[in-house]
Amino acid sequence: MTAANTLYYGDCLAVMEEMDAESVDLIYLDPPFNSNADYHAIYRDETGRPLPDQVEAFGDMWYLDAARERAVSGLPVMMRRYGLDDGVAELWRLWANALRKLNPSLLAYLSYMTERLVAMRRLLKPDGSVYLHCDPTASHYLKMVMDAVFGHQNFRNEIIWRRTGAHGGAKRWGPIHDTLLFYTKSETYEWQRIHQGYDDSYVRNYYRFEDRRGRFRYVTLTGQGVTSGDSGRPWRGVDPTGSGRHWAVPSAALRKAFPNLDLRSLSTQEKLDLLDQAGLVYWPPHGSVPQQKRYLDESPGVPLQDIIYDIRPIGAHAKERLGYATQKPVALLERVISASSKEGDLVLDPFCGCATTIEAAHRLGRRWIGIDIAIHAVKRVARVRLGDRLGLREGIEYDIQGMPRNVEGAKDLWRRDPYHFQKWAVEQVDGFVTTRRAADGGVDGRLYFALPDEPDLQSMVIQVDGGANVPISKLRDLHGAMEAQQARMAGFIVLEPLGERKRRNFEQYMAQAGDLDVLGTKYPRMQLLDVAEIIAGAGFQTPTPVGRGVRQPVIPGIGG
Repeated sequence: MTAANTLYYGDCLAVMEEMDAESVDLIYLDPPFNSNADYHAIYRDETGRPLPDQVEAFGDMWYLDAARERAVSGLPVMMRRYGLDDGVAELWRLWANALRKLNPSLLAYLSYMTERLVAMRRLLKPDGSVYLHCDPTASHYLKMVMDAVFGHQNFRNEIIWRRTGAHGGAKRWGPIHDTLLFYTKSETYEWQRIHQGYDDSYVRNYYRFEDRRGRFRYVTLTGQGVTSGDSGRPWRGVDPTGSGRHWAVPSAALRKAFPNLDLRSLSTQEKLDLLDQAGLVYWPPHGSVPQQKRYLDESPGVPLQDIIYDIRPIGAHAKERLGYATQKPVALLERVISASSKEGDLVLDPFCGCATTIEAAHRLGRRWIGIDIAIHAVKRVARVRLGDRLGLREGIEYDIQGMPRNVEGAKDLWRRDPYHFQKWAVEQVDGFVTTRRAADGGVDGRLYFALPDEPDLQSMVIQVDGGANVPISKLRDLHGAMEAQQARMAGFIVLEPLGERKRRNFEQYMAQAGDLDVLGTKYPRMQLLDVAEIIAGAGFQTPTPVGRGVRQPVIPGIGG
């Protein structure tokens, strides 16, 4: 089922597989880049300090583990199920075999992206379009994937966005652009002719004149070729026929100057008289052919070009900024949406991050769907982007789907996807999911907080267990991980409430870990919560954790 104006929490692949085929008009995605850039995986609190243990290498994030290997092997079956040609499946098989030896982390990344792009193709209407936003480290690989999934014949543009004016490169050309790959579902697709402003050098070179009305340029009033009608007859002693031309009256300028006048019954010469009356004709000396005065504010600009130079990234302190390192400006998304959709169309962003696409779509009168796998992103989008900036109310103007609202919903999530349940539980208490592939002693996440006079952020290690009969040995293991990793605190989350006797045993064991004393306030170093308590609004007792302040942490990997 495809529900418009909905924000989904979850893996976009799972969400898209539940949506109706051919239900979406436009897809814009700004997915995780195949990049080693630190911004890709750094959270920052309101003090600007990076969270410990959250900086991860590209090879750790895109790891060819058993689950990803199953996805690689299953892609040909998925491609056939969604109607792609057998040749595409065979190409993928050959490519996967080569990359498995040459660059397994790249194979992991490309398989992740390919299975989601295949799902997106199913969702697009026959006249739909898709824009994939990426950086140069991945664009050439992703273009091959897009060619295979959407068809090389449906490639429309490789669009360059000049995101900054200059960037130092020690031993290379300064990297100042991103790439947008524009594909359509078929040869017939929605396209709105829009214009972008002239750059400063063009204005200086061509609109060189200025009067009280503003900057203007001279434009010829004649067109090539001789005609027998009144457009070929002389006007005020000037005969265009002698030069092999005819009069070409700028109708748009006339309609703007005389909006209530019916121009259809007027001769060419009468239209030229009106143009002169409006002060839009320049008479050069020595009897030369008159020219039109075209003012800059009357010019629509240039039709969209495949280099975007007039939209800058968001400033560090701009009101639009929501704390995302790779956040894109609303103006960029407005241009994409305006060009490739019409009012009332449905726009999908499967990696919506801070939801720039959602805001642009809503302001342009489009319906929208956003998906994000980080609950921090969903909460922040709902509060800041949809609530504060757009004035929308959950349950009235938009809905949130995918977040368990009760214990039964949490149990269902555990049955369907244990990893996603663990992730949800950690994020629900303002923690951040552990992303390292190295052994972590059973730790599923961390909650970070600041202490007085401590230069570095401190952490609570978090473990989640969805089992029905949790042994106390799990609590001992968490205690050992807390000590081994030098964490100040530890939190244990269980799906099912513990029986009275077991809870008492757990609490007695946790009490042995002692308290964390912060300016006279004591916080138990080890704490326990069950899902029912979390859904009711309970959280771990800690000094104010990162994520509950006015500013939210940077969300890694997804720009939006």
